[in-house]
Amino acid sequence: MSAHTLSAVLRRNLSFTYQRYGTGRSARLFSSQSPLAPPLAFCFDIDGVLIRGPNVLPAAKRALSILEGDNPFGCKIPYILLTNGGGVSEQKRCQKLTKQLGFPIDSDQYIQAHTILKTLAHKYAKDPVLILGGRLDTLRKVAQDYMLTREAHRVWPFHSLTEIEKETAQTFDLGRTRFTAAFVFHDPRDWALDCQVLCDIIQSDGIVGGPYINPKTSSNPVELVFCNPDLLWKSDFPRPRLGQGGFKAAFQGVYQALTGSQYPHIQFGKPTRETYNFAEEVLLNRLRYMHNGHALSRPHVYMIGDNPESDIAGANGAGWHSVLVRTGVYEPELGEPSHIPTHEAADVEAAVQWAISRELARASNRPFQGRLE
Repeated sequence: MSAHTLSAVLRRNLSFTYQRYGTGRSARLFSSQSPLAPPLAFCFDIDGVLIRGPNVLPAAKRALSILEGDNPFGCKIPYILLTNGGGVSEQKRCQKLTKQLGFPIDSDQYIQAHTILKTLAHKYAKDPVLILGGRLDTLRKVAQDYMLTREAHRVWPFHSLTEIEKETAQTFDLGRTRFTAAFVFHDPRDWALDCQVLCDIIQSDGIVGGPYINPKTSSNPVELVFCNPDLLWKSDFPRPRLGQGGFKAAFQGVYQALTGSQYPHIQFGKPTRETYNFAEEVLLNRLRYMHNGHALSRPHVYMIGDNPESDIAGANGAGWHSVLVRTGVYEPELGEPSHIPTHEAADVEAAVQWAISRELARASNRPFQGRLE
């Protein structure tokens, strides 16, 4: 069903609501002149929901067209994007998404796996920290935008710096630099190198090349933070690919083989509760911005994702409604999802249609049929 057809169907339902309730609460709620916000809002995963690899999924543009105003509420329905991806600045990524999707995506409605680290910047602003992942010095610039710092150096004998890497590298005295924390911002490109560096700074109390000590005896052990727990993610390759969760498993396996135990760490990213709490605050701020700062009631939030382990588990834990689409990691032919969603849909457009029709039925006090009538 096209966005235009959907809008016509929903407006017929809307007409029924007006006829039934006249100028009552439902009429005020759905009036295009009403200052009240629509009763729902959306949170979208990106890879496997809106895009796959470099390609935009056809249903994505139709879904966003509905949210941008082609709906019975006669206004924009608020939405944010929540991804376990990253590796570039939010501004740069939003510029690319705007071009791909054909709708403006603002940085205040976009959350990457490492965006939450902005809330921790004050804690590490004056101390050297190690940033892992990404290409060249891209993440160093992101960390600097967050008011974090990045230090990097060649400490792995099986890799020779390319000329491009030499141009972006910074020189400093490793023997006099103590790293207080290590952040895995994005998927590392060289797992062996990054496993070695992490093991070095953790076992040497933050100083690469220093004598090894038992980290448990340190008065200020190196903090280790992972931003994305996804073991798998969906790209344009036919099968799901290993993500940052795979790197974490590799590092912890190596560290345990060396020391006999895994190293304690902080985990952000979907499905952690911290990330969903952060996303909800971003969504409410977006709603306030769209309505000139007015205090508004919390809408019913619908998370639309393709990964039961991250999107659905996190949304269920946050008390959101969850919709699992079949355009990404989830493969229904392999069996029931590990976390049960509120609803399953073929794609993101069908998911948006279902959520709107559900809220329309709820507002009109009619039984919800699970489909558009």
